[in-house]
Amino acid sequence: MASIEYSQVRKGMVIVGEDGQLYHVVDRDLNTPGNWRAILQLKLKNLKTGSITINRVRPQDKVEQAYLDKREMQYIYQDGDGYVFMDTESFDQITLAREWVGDLMLYMKEGNNAQVVFFDGKPISLDLPATVELKVTDTEPSVKGATAAAQYKPATLETGLKITVPPFVTIGEMVAVDTRTGEYLSRAK
Repeated sequence: MASIEYSQVRKGMVIVGEDGQLYHVVDRDLNTPGNWRAILQLKLKNLKTGSITINRVRPQDKVEQAYLDKREMQYIYQDGDGYVFMDTESFDQITLAREWVGDLMLYMKEGNNAQVVFFDGKPISLDLPATVELKVTDTEPSVKGATAAAQYKPATLETGLKITVPPFVTIGEMVAVDTRTGEYLSRAK
């Protein structure tokens, strides 16, 4: 870890808070009101709890920058209450607990790759690709004469993820899903 001034903190960085927790810098705003002291306002997301806080700091104060190690890992299989991932370069395997990954696994099927972020050798987050392709396993049949303007219908995908799809999508089709919003994007190519 390295000590830097708050003035060097940028959006997207991860810093170590005074409480020892890791915080992702969501936004920063430097305020220099005339001849007053500059104040830096940081919007921080706690990587452990997910809570967002606003911190006001002096730009010249010091903070620890966390060095994160991102590794491309492939989801291999589910093992009891965990999910086994393999490093695509070293072939090392780690098991991520079900509580830890939560609903993110609804976007992952065996063989899919994701970025696992490590800090001090411990996994701290799972970054999914922006889109994934999954097979529709259950949805209502399409209605003849349905227009594109018709209402979307519910569908269940192969991982158990429930989304809404246009009326023309049928069981067995592959669809592209946005992992940030959980929305249908298109039929997979």
